[in-house]
Amino acid sequence: MPVPHDIPAETDLWDTFAESAFKADAQPAFCWTQYAGHGPGPELLGAPRSVLEIGCGTGRALAFLARHGVTAHGVDLSPVMVRKSTERWGDTGAVIACGEVLEWLAAPGETYDAVYSIFGAAWFADPGRLFPLVRARLTPGGMFVFSQPPAIPGAYGPQGMYKGGFAGKAVFTYRYSYRPAVWERLLTRAGFASVEARVLDAPEPGHIGTLIVRAVAPGRPAGMPSLSSHALSPKGSASVPIPEASSPTTEM
Repeated sequence: MPVPHDIPAETDLWDTFAESAFKADAQPAFCWTQYAGHGPGPELLGAPRSVLEIGCGTGRALAFLARHGVTAHGVDLSPVMVRKSTERWGDTGAVIACGEVLEWLAAPGETYDAVYSIFGAAWFADPGRLFPLVRARLTPGGMFVFSQPPAIPGAYGPQGMYKGGFAGKAVFTYRYSYRPAVWERLLTRAGFASVEARVLDAPEPGHIGTLIVRAVAPGRPAGMPSLSSHALSPKGSASVPIPEASSPTTEM
């Protein structure tokens, strides 16, 4: 059953988060996991000339790709986040729009070689609605890749999350959590030709891992390497086949 997203309330939630999300010494960086230097980097996107990040937050990943010659666009729900990230990274060439992701994707617009989310909109939007819209915005053979925490065992589907504790005004959002096999089925139903979902272990035993999911739109030649061949290991740091890239790191 669909859950009742309150978009104005969620916008306020993310505006509040944006006020403290930017660090003065932060640099452009691309990492799929919540652990600095751990796991793969942007090589999971293939070799895109254009990308769209949905729920782009502070914009560090977009800025990283833009500085390596990729046409990098992003969309985020929070006007405060968009203003701050544009001020911070506008000189890299990254372009960031403000909008609710489902409405933004449904409107006429460009297509991209890759769409991705790093603990972003793919975690917070209904996948039954999101995935077909992402598929429609990809070029033939384009990549959709996203990462987020894995589901807590037994807690699947939309999960409510209050902001700011359990007293005061009820401000909340929803996150979507499923087992890897379910994510694969949802993407297949949305029309993707090849899908793979895996959980990458954390650097420390017993710590929270990272779900990484990759799907390919129809039209890509056969023989795409699996996620396991892209250094889904505690010390993964493959080279980055993006235009004009040399040997960037995967630091957060």
